[in-house]
This record gives sequence, structure tokens and C-alpha cells, in this order.
Amino acid sequence: MNLMHPMKPVAIRLGWEKTPDKSLVMLLGLLFALGGCASTDESTPDWAGVKGDAEPAKLVRFNETARFEVRWHNDVGDMGANLLQSALTKDAIYAATSNGRLTRLDRVTGNRVWRIQTGLVISGGVGSGDGLVLVGGDKGDVLAYDENGKLRWKSKVSSEVLSVSQVADGIVMARSGDGRIVGLNAADGKRVWMYERSTPALVVRSHAGVTIQRGVAYAGFAGGKLAAISIKDGEVLWENQVSQPRGNTELERISDITSDPIVDDEQVCAIAFQGRVACYDAAQGSALWSRDLASDKGMMLLRKYLYLSDVNGSVMALDKTTGSTTWKSGQLLMRGITAPYALGNFVVVGDFEGYLHGLNREDGNFAARIKLDGGAIAATPVEMDDGLLVQTRGGELYSLSIK
Repeated sequence: MNLMHPMKPVAIRLGWEKTPDKSLVMLLGLLFALGGCASTDESTPDWAGVKGDAEPAKLVRFNETARFEVRWHNDVGDMGANLLQSALTKDAIYAATSNGRLTRLDRVTGNRVWRIQTGLVISGGVGSGDGLVLVGGDKGDVLAYDENGKLRWKSKVSSEVLSVSQVADGIVMARSGDGRIVGLNAADGKRVWMYERSTPALVVRSHAGVTIQRGVAYAGFAGGKLAAISIKDGEVLWENQVSQPRGNTELERISDITSDPIVDDEQVCAIAFQGRVACYDAAQGSALWSRDLASDKGMMLLRKYLYLSDVNGSVMALDKTTGSTTWKSGQLLMRGITAPYALGNFVVVGDFEGYLHGLNREDGNFAARIKLDGGAIAATPVEMDDGLLVQTRGGELYSLSIK
């Protein structure tokens, strides 16, 4: 359990030296064997009543209306137990392994440009921006390299870095496992501000980071809180309760936001594990809608739809204005699917066996499927050059198109 003294949300300026009492801190990685079909009644939580002994859904045959094609692939090394996302820049891809290797690949060909040893057990990364390539370590180290692999600076945060560090407006935002977010000067790594808040007794160990839009960093926290934070100085612009803890035990009451919020020009949305999904006005934080749904994977917001994978493995499309269900596919239940990525006419998810699935964006029916080498697909596929970049847990990195 993560036992910490209650603290109010606060932005702390450079020069703050007080260190909180070192309570017994142990972030719990919850492995829930959730199963069963979720209720279609929107008044009932979709995670309610699932069975712990459910088997992963068997893949069914379907009439392919599209096809994945591999443009290139390369082995960048095992990511280990952590979720290590690759970073994309204009002409490069940067990938990391848990044993400390950082690799640059050519974006077009997938060929290796350079590889270095960082000396860290890498637990968070890779981030990029302002000419920096960023990785975080299990001891709280944040390392910034230039695009040629030369170390620019090294900084230290309060605990293990589990998420991708983001860069905007000359500030590197690094998030540590104890829930703190630190704003570091992108030029030299010195701390500019720090945001922290109270933490429940029991939390999920997650790789949730921050999402940036127009000078604001949006972040979800343990206990179901969503905050909008000024990138410039770390001041809290607004804060809302996405999900209220409920249940009789600490385990039942976990309602942490374990994925990045999603945001467009109008609204920001977040979803809690064992909780709710809610959307707010991005500027003012006023509530737009909410409903009972639960996910530990995350969502994607594109045009008028919100796409998500729930805790059971259903893939859903919601109307972003009302939250009502447009379609729901339950054919990948208990297959450990990723958050969805919408690309063109398709919604793409990966699963625990290394299959990549393409669903039709209009109705959720299967359109394409491909089996990749390298084990489970844990990181959400991302768009690259009119196609996708997909990474398996075993370290195989694929550039694919879907037609």
C-alpha cells in the first residue's frame, strides 16, 4: 500500500527544500482477472459483476475488407515489465529497453542510426520535444539527450518515473510514481515547479502521464481526480472529481485514473479504473457529461467520437457530446487489448497474443487482422506516415499500413 500524509494540491516554486516524511510507500500493481460480458444498460457500471475465471475470447473468422501491410520492422530490445513507448520526431524514432539501451531508428527505413547505454533501469519513456530525447529511471533519474545521443543534462525527481516525460514551452514535465509532477527547465534540467496532491491508502501502479494542450497540462490521479495545470508555473487552473471511490474495502474503493486524459480544442475527458468516464470544458473545467464505465487502458478522441477499451476488453465508440454509445464490440473480451487508435476508416487495437485488429470506425465490425512477432502488444499503436507504429513487449517495432 501507498501510505502518505494528506497534502493539498499545491504548486511549489524553485527553492522548496522540505522533504515529506518517508512513509511506507509501495505502489500496488493490480492484476485483475476480470471477465464476463458487460451490461448494455448505461445505468449499470460496465465493470459490475464480471467473473474472475473468464477465458479470453476466441478469435472468430470474418470477411476481411482491409489489410495490414508491413512496411518494415526492427528489433529494438525487450521493454521488460514497464510500458516503454517509442517517441516520434520529424525524421526519427527513439526506442528504449528496460536494461538501459536507447536507440534511434530512421523513420522511413527502420534502420538503426545509433544506440547508447544510458546506465539506467529505464522505467519511463521515451519522450521528445525541443530537440530533446527523454527517459526516466526506476530511481527517479530523468535524462535528456540531444538527437545525436549526447547527454544534455540529468535531473532527479522524488521516485520512480513510470510515464513519458512531456516537453512544451521550455518546460519538461516529469511524473513520478508517488503522484508528483515536476516542471524542469528544458535547457538545463533545473526544477522550476512541482505539483503534488494527497494520495489514497491503496493505489494502482500506472504509467499515466500528462496530456498537453495550449499551455496546459492535464493529468489524472489516484482517487479519481483530474487537474488542469499551467505549464509555465505549475499553478492549478481547475480540478474535478471524475470518479468517487465506492465499496466496503480499500480494494473495492480504488478509482484511480490510470491512463492519460484526452483533449481537443473544446473538451478534456478522463476515465477511471473501477469508476466513471467524464468530459469537461477544457478551459473552465465545467462538467459536460459523465457515465459509469471503467478502463485501465485509455481512450482516443477524434472529431465527434470518443473511442475506448473497457476493463473487460470491449471496444466502444461514444458520442463525445453526450457520452451515449454509438457502437460496442465484445469480440475481444479478456484479450488484454490496448487503448484504441483511430486511423482513417479504422479503429486499431493490439492484444496479449500479438494480434493487431482493425475495426470499422462506423460500426465496430472486424475489417483486418495481422499476427506480429515479439509477444504481447502492450503500447497503444500510434499514427506514423499514413500508417501505424506498433511495438511488441518483446521489442519488435513495426511500421504498418492499413488499406
